[in-house]
Amino acid sequence: MPAYTPEEIHALIAAAFNDGDLEAFLDLHEEHAVSVIPPEGRHAVGRTEIGAALAPIFARRVRVAIEVASKLESDGLALTHAQVRVAEPGGESWDAVGRGTVVSRRQSDGTWLIVLDNPMSPP
Repeated sequence: MPAYTPEEIHALIAAAFNDGDLEAFLDLHEEHAVSVIPPEGRHAVGRTEIGAALAPIFARRVRVAIEVASKLESDGLALTHAQVRVAEPGGESWDAVGRGTVVSRRQSDGTWLIVLDNPMSPP
């Protein structure tokens, strides 16, 4: 499912994690997107590398909740910040809370794709 607004990207990221659907997550990215990979913070470039780096996290079937905090948009680019909460499967409480930052770009068909993704942005 494509994102029709920059904010919708965050809801679709959460849905992909919660469904264990790595392909849906990767479909939210431009081909040469760059992502910061938790917990080490290393960079992965391109859908293939991002997928390989995140496969172990998706395999754990973590639960994710994301709430968009702010958006800055101009000329087909958007910068969004969100509060991100992550819990292990069956966990009663959130194991990690952080701030996610996404730069997305409007595509020619009006949908939005991630260009840069940092789920480990400083507060």
